[in-house]
Amino acid sequence: MDLKVTTLEGKSAGKVAVSEDVFGLEPRADILQRMVRYQLLKRQQGTHNAKKRSDITGSTAKIYRQKGTGNARHGSRKPGIFKGGAKAFGPIARSHAVDLPKKVRALALKHALSAKAKSDAIMVLDDAAAEAPKTKALLAKFAGLGLSNALIIGGNEIDGNFSKAASNIPMIDVLPVQGINVYDILRRDTLVLTKAAIAALEERFK
Repeated sequence: MDLKVTTLEGKSAGKVAVSEDVFGLEPRADILQRMVRYQLLKRQQGTHNAKKRSDITGSTAKIYRQKGTGNARHGSRKPGIFKGGAKAFGPIARSHAVDLPKKVRALALKHALSAKAKSDAIMVLDDAAAEAPKTKALLAKFAGLGLSNALIIGGNEIDGNFSKAASNIPMIDVLPVQGINVYDILRRDTLVLTKAAIAALEERFK
């Protein structure tokens, strides 16, 4: 399977061969859904916490006698029925993360790449580098390439000038190849890979 390679100036730079095992699979929505759910749940902080009865400051003495007052039977001011009392069945600090086998996570990334390839939403850049960290100049180049909502994946290291210039452009994300993930791939319209990123991905899934 061959993909066209272009430069930031929009000029053709030949073609690059990619593996059918990585970019040519039939995408499965169920695997992609499991991976996106895994990512979103894992990044939840889980720090929400409500006070329980043991956390409420107050006397433990019985507030009034058991019988004869005409009121309901209570032994404390701490239950949630009273103002300032505890929250019944409130949230507690916990991890929301779920388990997903490593092989399924790797397969999900392949399916995400294949989904973009199948929908012609992959662009291959010769290199992602800029001479100066100028957002306006980079924005003009993106406009020439038709990029307005894209995830750009570079090699093991991102060019500093390119990264700084792209950081001010909305709907454009730039990540090194180590940070490529299913959620970011699917949330952007176009996936832009450098030749270095493709070589790293091919090596990763070899």
